[in-house]
Amino acid sequence: MKRAGLLLLAVLPLVATAACLSVPALSDPDDAAPSRDRRSSADGTGLGSPAKKELAQKIVASAENSTLDWRSAYAYIEDIDDGQGYTAGIIGFCTGTHDLLVLVEGYTEDHPDNGLARYLPALREVDGTDSHEGLDPGFTTAWREEASVAAFREAQDAVRDRVYFDPAVRRAELDGLGTLGQFIYYDAMVMHGPGTGAKGFYGLRKRAMAEADTPAEGGSEKAYLDIFLDIRRSTMKSQNAHRDTTRIDTAQRQFLNDGNLDLDTPLEWKVYGETYQVR
Repeated sequence: MKRAGLLLLAVLPLVATAACLSVPALSDPDDAAPSRDRRSSADGTGLGSPAKKELAQKIVASAENSTLDWRSAYAYIEDIDDGQGYTAGIIGFCTGTHDLLVLVEGYTEDHPDNGLARYLPALREVDGTDSHEGLDPGFTTAWREEASVAAFREAQDAVRDRVYFDPAVRRAELDGLGTLGQFIYYDAMVMHGPGTGAKGFYGLRKRAMAEADTPAEGGSEKAYLDIFLDIRRSTMKSQNAHRDTTRIDTAQRQFLNDGNLDLDTPLEWKVYGETYQVR
């Protein structure tokens, strides 16, 4: 997700945008990889436990939307001039990168009379571009209105989990990572998307694994996560929209340096100079 083109909106406080996906989902390229130290969230300690998952959404929202109230972002929508068209919703679905289209198509299958359905032809036409053709002037209003519908909020949650959260947590478990490592993977998946290229999540992971062993391979968890964050930080610095790396420097790196591998509360961190706390 990017910090360029910020606006003050009535829907949210200071808003940052999401990194949109170029595809709705990718299978894990190392899906069959064995793990000697898989940590399951079934015991209630991993990121998949309800309390830790809620915490994860808050930390991501502090970087994405400058708030801990991540649910306030369901109705968010704007074009931040990043070449991705409109960015919208809790995880930054984009009209130019297919995931917003996937969301609306799936939602319309279950709720054909929804207020966004009439924009599906236009969404298919602009997919892969930054164009608003066929979307203006009514699409942003329709999105905000639909966000008041519980079923649409649930649809956003479902796509977030399927595309970002579940694959990131599962991959982290297979790599032998604890709760903090699972969160670090999740935040990277959110910003960079599940791509296998050098700047996608799986590309970042591949580069990190070339320099350090994962815990599942017998390596040090902290050493591996240090390398992963280094690689992610340098990748962000190479992209104009991602040059502010405080979500790593004064949040994730701080948690890691504190040895908080279980991401236990209380937590205090900074993003873009703003301080956040969860007790």
